[in-house]
Amino acid sequence: MTDIEKLNLAFYSLIQDLQAIPYEKIEGMPISTVDGHAGRFVFGYVRGVPVVIMQGRVHLYEGYTSTDSVLPIRLMKLMGAEYLFLSNAAGGITYLDVGTLVLIKDQISQMVPSPLRGPNMDALGTRFPSMSEIYDKHLRDIAKDCAKKLNIDIKEGVYLQFGGPQYETPAEIRMAKILGADVVGMSTCTEAIAGAHMGMKILGVSCVSNPAAGLGDIPLDHMHVKETMHKEVQKLAVLAGQVIQKLKEENKW
Repeated sequence: MTDIEKLNLAFYSLIQDLQAIPYEKIEGMPISTVDGHAGRFVFGYVRGVPVVIMQGRVHLYEGYTSTDSVLPIRLMKLMGAEYLFLSNAAGGITYLDVGTLVLIKDQISQMVPSPLRGPNMDALGTRFPSMSEIYDKHLRDIAKDCAKKLNIDIKEGVYLQFGGPQYETPAEIRMAKILGADVVGMSTCTEAIAGAHMGMKILGVSCVSNPAAGLGDIPLDHMHVKETMHKEVQKLAVLAGQVIQKLKEENKW
């Protein structure tokens, strides 16, 4: 089964007219190098709504700058995307049960460089954008309502991004807990900052792939993270499909 067929299956055949463009086909586009990340845009329709999906993001720990890492987000906005759905595998601090879905209500990004450093791109957004509500409350309310109807248990919390690629130490997790983080990972905050800078409405969902360092009995391992996400991707996909359907009904697309 090809990657596109797996993606289509994960969305229960919701995505129609699939077309894929590898990142390497786009001039200047950073290339995903992480095992399990296909590294391409997938275009199609969900419930008649045009969507573009990043099948594999790029990360700071791959050697890219924060500006490089958000280039795909800026490109999607320039292509006309109004809503940005971000998902990630995360270590659980408050929520330790593997597979728990956590709606991101706020984030802590001081562990990584801002993608807005340097000359401001005035065509994209203001020099000093507000980050008082990065994750749209209305989108979170829609997601919670959809999750309830789908009988999907969903939590809400604060996400903290570390730089990686090493997993966090137990001391760093204790620090993150003191700062107010519920889940931690190595992506998402930079993309969310870029999206908010451009006025996109953002929904973020973390899937707890493991208890954070020092909070579980099993040493952290990338293979274990991938296995967990493969099990949970259908739950995430169904929820995303329902949120898109609700937005379609609200906006009469």
